[in-house]
Amino acid sequence: MQKLFFILLFSVFGLSSASEIHPYHVGSMEFNYNSKSETFEISGKFFLDDLENALKEKYGKAVHFNSEQYKAQINNYLIKYCEEYLKLKVNNKFLKINYLGYEEDSESVNIYLESEKVAQPKKVETAVSFLYNLFDDQLNIVHIIVNGNRKSQRLNYPDRYLYQNF
Repeated sequence: MQKLFFILLFSVFGLSSASEIHPYHVGSMEFNYNSKSETFEISGKFFLDDLENALKEKYGKAVHFNSEQYKAQINNYLIKYCEEYLKLKVNNKFLKINYLGYEEDSESVNIYLESEKVAQPKKVETAVSFLYNLFDDQLNIVHIIVNGNRKSQRLNYPDRYLYQNF
């Protein structure tokens, strides 16, 4: 569903390259609880150019996705960026989130993370403020999935908190 949303989004706005200006600043985050590993598998999807610009604004040095020479620097920046702009609290306990990596295509970047182990979630709280350091019209769509029960909500800047009970 998340991939379909971005395919439609990119199609509607006719983006043929990441360097074109797009009229909306939209991203998505998905928190999917895996009961076998007892972790949340977390993925985010953002426009490539927006994320490049947000990292440049935050850390003062330009990096370029789709260029191998910046891969190590991008990973370092994303580790720090995720620590600051993404929080997860389950059953009233903050969880450590581990950055796993990213992959990009010509228009978007997928970021992959995983939480530490946690018992069956009853209450899930997130704080998502990706790209808020760059855009005051950023919209982040957040999906939380526990045992196949999906709850979604959009967070418009400056809103960053989402609470769900399962």
